[in-house]
Amino acid sequence: MKSHCRTEYDRLKEVILCPPAFMRIKEVINSIQAHYKDTNIDIPTALKQHQTLIETLRSFGIQIHELRADEQFPEQVFTRDIGFVLDQTMYLAALERPIRQGEEQVLKTYLDQKQVAYESITEGTIEGGDVIIDGDHVYIGVSSRTCTEVIERIKEQHPDKIVQPIHFDSSYLHLDCVFNPVSNSLALIYPDAIKPESVKVLSETYSFIEVTKEEQFSLAVNVLSIGDGKIIVLPENKDTNKKLKEKGFELYEVPFSEIIKSGGSFRCVTMPLIRS
Repeated sequence: MKSHCRTEYDRLKEVILCPPAFMRIKEVINSIQAHYKDTNIDIPTALKQHQTLIETLRSFGIQIHELRADEQFPEQVFTRDIGFVLDQTMYLAALERPIRQGEEQVLKTYLDQKQVAYESITEGTIEGGDVIIDGDHVYIGVSSRTCTEVIERIKEQHPDKIVQPIHFDSSYLHLDCVFNPVSNSLALIYPDAIKPESVKVLSETYSFIEVTKEEQFSLAVNVLSIGDGKIIVLPENKDTNKKLKEKGFELYEVPFSEIIKSGGSFRCVTMPLIRS
């Protein structure tokens, strides 16, 4: 098997997911988790919603690779963070929080079984939720989970790319919770969470659909583009969805209310292996 990704919106062909079989809010890490800490995660509902997402992806001919869920990893459903593909290079991420460290070993075992070549990040930390690719540009969030040293290494390994560090409020966890391109000229953004100088950098390439504070809380930015202008979205985010439709995108609403309680949505739970 090979890996290949150059954008966030080319046609999705193969993707890695992990069922939320042991998902729970164990250590509160953001305002969303704090809001839902007492009710926590209803796992049967989360599993049902996750399966609906899988069935939706399969209906478009997308091949699903499922990792083995491990009881010691309550946030393993968020496969986006444990690796990322940049052109034809598959990177194993280096997870920052102890509660997530070890998830990359599950992915490593799977990649070894499938004979997928990869490179491991061994110094510093970087998580896939902070890495957003768009052709010759790579935007990497500088956060509490992704350090500048690793961003410099990515620059060195991909001298043909324009690697742009994006500074944002890391209480929002990852860059893909506040910025997400849906085409080569349009992006969803929650600008209040991004440093003004970084918003300016992004505005040189994209026009924006700005999401409201309320819809950022329900992760309106964290959609999944599957190609040909088709996007998987949450039904709750009516304002953002309306704006996307007005731009000509074809939306597919999938209930995901249980999983977003932990602070991640469709982009967070999918790690594209092949887009073309």
